[in-house]
Amino acid sequence: MSGLDFGILNLGAFLAHLEWLSPWALLGLPLPLLLRRLPPYRQRRPALYIAFFDLAVRGAGRVPEPGAVVVPAGITQMIVLALAWCLLLLALARPVYLEPPLTRIQPARDLLLAVDISPSMRARDYRDREGRPAERMAAVKDVLDEFIARRGGDRIGLLFFGQEPYVQAPFTLEHGTVRELLAQARPGMAGGRTLIGDALGLSIRMFEASTVPSKVVVLLSDGADTGSRVPPLKAAGFAARAGITVHTVAIGDPRAVGEDRVDVNALIDIAQATGGRAYRAEDRVGLAAIYRQLDALEQQNFKTLSWRPQRPLYPWPLGAALVLLLGWHAVAALAAALRFMPWAEQPRGTQIKSVRTELVEVHAAPPLGFDKLSPNGWALVQRFPGQQPEQDA
Repeated sequence: MSGLDFGILNLGAFLAHLEWLSPWALLGLPLPLLLRRLPPYRQRRPALYIAFFDLAVRGAGRVPEPGAVVVPAGITQMIVLALAWCLLLLALARPVYLEPPLTRIQPARDLLLAVDISPSMRARDYRDREGRPAERMAAVKDVLDEFIARRGGDRIGLLFFGQEPYVQAPFTLEHGTVRELLAQARPGMAGGRTLIGDALGLSIRMFEASTVPSKVVVLLSDGADTGSRVPPLKAAGFAARAGITVHTVAIGDPRAVGEDRVDVNALIDIAQATGGRAYRAEDRVGLAAIYRQLDALEQQNFKTLSWRPQRPLYPWPLGAALVLLLGWHAVAALAAALRFMPWAEQPRGTQIKSVRTELVEVHAAPPLGFDKLSPNGWALVQRFPGQQPEQDA
């Protein structure tokens, strides 16, 4: 591609992004031509009346004309003024350059992942992708990581609970950060017990500042509640009144004893009390299928806002007009100054003489060929330097 073709493409791309906010200002382009058609401006000024006006006119060799004398403008001045006028109108038209569009996602759902990290999550009764035995916690983190990656339009929060619940990540669109914090989870970090009711209570508090219409909690646990300050079912009632839907996912062995036994019935009651659904996963494949079902059940709900930033361009034509006018006046002033310098060369064949005009009293024949005098006896006399006044006869 030649340089000319490249320049044409760049110019076309620039014009495609150019927009005029006040294009009506360009209608003023022919205004100077219309103003020249108007009658000239007239103004009365005081004048000096002399009795020998006709003599002065004949002596000067000029024919008096009515009206004012308008000094015509040169072609260069006309071009400069026309360019300045066009640049000013371009600035008034307010050109702007439209930047590439920026897209912003406005989520309509807050999704909270509440994960049980009690010591029982160390049990190696799950298998990884290669079929090798793995901890429950490892399988949960693997499945949740995929689930978060698919929820691009939701604000996602992360809550861990055991003996105490705590917020690992507030609601955010920075899903990469949530996935990193999830990867740092270790069984037993929150104590050795499972307080599901307290985890629901903290979940409700996290939604207090939320303004989105859809609020969802996905609670995963492999045990039974072991003494929450607020019973799980009562906490579920509070969540329902706050407009929060809770889906529960049970993992683990319901035939186990003590704290290692997953309370499937309690998780079902929590989900039903809030209008959610309860699931049970016996292995990693089942767990992944559950979260795919949750994907279909809680479809992403968000708005995409797009706008194009505007970069104003009016300073460029405005600055060019000012530079053009100031440059023209500077050049004209410099030329006038140089014209009167003592070293300025005079045109050949001309000789400059100063002329002094006086009013003298005449008692004899009028000098300089004037054929009559003014009534009061005064006449206009011109002398060159060194010329003596004429003596009266």
